[in-house]
Amino acid sequence: MSELNVTVAAVEPLRLSRLDQAFAQMLNAEQPSADPSHALLAALTSHQFAQGHACLDLEGLEQLGSVLIGHDAATIALEPATLKAAAPSLPWKAGPHSPLVLDGQRLYLRRNWRAEQSIAAAIAQRLAVVHPAPAGLATRLAQLFPEGSGPDGTAVLLNWQKVACALAVRRSMMLITGGPGTGKTSTVVRLLALLHSEAASKGGTLRIALAAPTGKAAARLGASIAQALLQLPVDLRIAAPAAPVTLHKLLDIRPDRPGSPVPELADDVVLVDEASMIDLEMMARLLAATPPGATLVLLGDKDQLASVEAGGVMGQLCAGASAGNYDAATIAWVRATAGADVSAYAGAGGALALQTVMLRDSWRFGAHSGIGRWARAVNEGDVAAVAALWAGAADWERGLASGSASEVTRMAPAQAHDERIADRARAGWAPWLQALLAWPAGPRGDAEALALLAAFAGFQVLCAVRQGPWGVVELNRRIGAGLGFVDGVGEALWYAGRPVMVTRNNYELKLMNGDVGLCLARPEGLRVVFPDGEGGVRWVAPSRLDAVESVFAMTVHKSQGSEFEQVMVVLPDRSVPVLTREFLYTAISRARSGLTLLVPAPELLWHAVRQRVLRSGGLVDLLDKPQKPE
Repeated sequence: MSELNVTVAAVEPLRLSRLDQAFAQMLNAEQPSADPSHALLAALTSHQFAQGHACLDLEGLEQLGSVLIGHDAATIALEPATLKAAAPSLPWKAGPHSPLVLDGQRLYLRRNWRAEQSIAAAIAQRLAVVHPAPAGLATRLAQLFPEGSGPDGTAVLLNWQKVACALAVRRSMMLITGGPGTGKTSTVVRLLALLHSEAASKGGTLRIALAAPTGKAAARLGASIAQALLQLPVDLRIAAPAAPVTLHKLLDIRPDRPGSPVPELADDVVLVDEASMIDLEMMARLLAATPPGATLVLLGDKDQLASVEAGGVMGQLCAGASAGNYDAATIAWVRATAGADVSAYAGAGGALALQTVMLRDSWRFGAHSGIGRWARAVNEGDVAAVAALWAGAADWERGLASGSASEVTRMAPAQAHDERIADRARAGWAPWLQALLAWPAGPRGDAEALALLAAFAGFQVLCAVRQGPWGVVELNRRIGAGLGFVDGVGEALWYAGRPVMVTRNNYELKLMNGDVGLCLARPEGLRVVFPDGEGGVRWVAPSRLDAVESVFAMTVHKSQGSEFEQVMVVLPDRSVPVLTREFLYTAISRARSGLTLLVPAPELLWHAVRQRVLRSGGLVDLLDKPQKPE
């Protein structure tokens, strides 16, 4: 950067990568600029893209510099106001093919700007037409949702699942968001039954595509839908749709074929789960591939960690979901079709807000659930409540010694080599370890392998970081040794019982990044078994797996799209950028029945709850416009 007349003081505090610096140098080599602000603006735009932002928000940089760029804005040698003033004169933003685009106070890499514009245009097109209510809609909804009854028979005053189904038939796009246990899957199964009955009444069939960002999320979606279908009234049940696939497969994305044409899907309904994991370019491709006449349903938790890649799309699309912001026409539609009164959530939202429903009642975590209370306190940013919950949590070791079990327990080890970490893992995986011991002597077929995989998923260690004494790499080594599998040295060694995670898509083996398998003994030698997503398994020789790692522990990012009966969340002993409210909420909400928080420095809990993930982007401005009268 020095050859661009940007001082060392401007670079070092920001820790701009070599790629960021090289990008600015390349632009300056093609079209020189003597203004050092221009080089820094280009490098910062590249830096923000690497941090998951769609753009460099110049207005936000002036107000929230340390939050947006991860460093104290005061350390920038050129003040944010100076950068903002210099942006209009950037030489690298002119013309239809310029590498940078300045849109208002947002500076984009052109690829991100193009993706945002494409998403906004496609959504506007999908929402432009309001469909008349199908004949008998109110009757069908009443059959699918018996009056005042939730999934477990509990009376509900306002059935948001029913509201979501009513709104979904109004336009060709629907967003359904909600926390764990709010019934997202049961909602979409009833929606599919509703759309199926409408198609059947016209003598047609319903073509359904189900997808999720990762292989394990797709498999979980398929299992959840199969279970939810059984809960439908017998006379309303429909045949199970084709097995869910990854978004990469649905949209024909291959790393060996960059820039491949967008496929034209031939489906009437495209339903995508775990939509919070979808980045800008993936969302743009999904919208382009879905036929205008098809219903696109995006399902996810807006409060979870956003996509690793740029965008944070689901969070932006659902920005006002908690308020509702339904206009008078939408309120009347819901009252007429679903018999529900949502007037308490009235507002002047744009067309997308009118097609967004937030499920608010958790059927998994009741009012007195420890995990539910932790998730709510963290999600609401209530530091005092989190501190009180931590103080009231049971000590895991004392509970083990007394024979009592608590839903939420805590550990505060003074050093990372505390033997209790392996002890907790051993207790969590006790059913799996017992079943694993019986494997060599008993049957060794696909059904038994599936049972072992399910038993392993009964517990998981989730970390904030990969490296360091509290990170994934070190904990995998120590837990593996503590469970008696390895001597703590041979991470790359294959052994019976080794759990592994795929770290790179392998289309030849039909394995996706994030898929988890187990190495088991077979008559032909060691083999690694993976679920195939269709109720069966796939056996692979270890020698064919060149991109896997042990997975006694994984990062919280890698855990998205998964649930486990019990979870141990491990925080580091010092602050790192990933420690945010969204990180904690995502980690806690992976647990169904048991949660252990391993926190070496409890003050980091309060720090994390105060920190929010802010992603810069312009989708909200593009979409959040009052709807024109219909």
